[in-house]
Amino acid sequence: HSTWVEVTNSVGGDAETVLALHGGISNSDELLEPIGPALADVYRVVAFDRRGHGRTADSDAPFHYEDMATETIGVLEALVGGAAHLVGWSDGGIVALLVALRRPELVCRLVLIGANFHFNGLRPLEVSSEVLDMFRGAYVERSPDGPDHFDVVLGKAMSMFAAEPALTPDDLKGVAAPALILVGDDDLVELGHTCELYESLPAGQLAVIPGSSHLVPMEKPALVSATILDFLAGPEVPQTLMPSRRAAAVDEATP
Repeated sequence: HSTWVEVTNSVGGDAETVLALHGGISNSDELLEPIGPALADVYRVVAFDRRGHGRTADSDAPFHYEDMATETIGVLEALVGGAAHLVGWSDGGIVALLVALRRPELVCRLVLIGANFHFNGLRPLEVSSEVLDMFRGAYVERSPDGPDHFDVVLGKAMSMFAAEPALTPDDLKGVAAPALILVGDDDLVELGHTCELYESLPAGQLAVIPGSSHLVPMEKPALVSATILDFLAGPEVPQTLMPSRRAAAVDEATP
């Protein structure tokens, strides 16, 4: 399946790679434009539009997160040639989790923005006409499938949201990579669900961005970018003055 890909490598050399994974009913530009420039100052940044999104054409097949993870693994193997940091927003965060479970050797660190690990972690989806028109306009501007296909994509996405993903806290314990869970304080994902995601991941860190929603990369791009860069550059096990939840991990990491 012909896939649209963008690679930004302004730093050159042996820079580590960040693979940016966009949200559902969206495209790579809506993640790259707000936070991509800050990431590209330090990392080689790769992004691609998943099937039926942005500049990549759709097929007749329904949407499934496992298929999206397979697409992502293909990009990692073909363009990165090894491990990368995965920065995923919404559906992109779910896909990043699945890649980390299936192919841990391809994942350095995870940044999961507004991601849920089970479909029951979502609040009722109420999208304003203004936001829906924004997504529709971005789709029409880019998609090779024509403007009328947006409603097909929307229908397939809504069906997926209602039944997937269906990971459990025990599944999450199999994710070894350090992971930053970043969420707006008024996100579509229930805050309790986000906390369960954070506490289930063996090497999780949590950031709740005040005064923001599920569109936090657009609303607070500077704060989101700075938080991500700090996480990616920091130690795998944070060195804090009074460790509690991660006390055992700190003990193991201390020589």
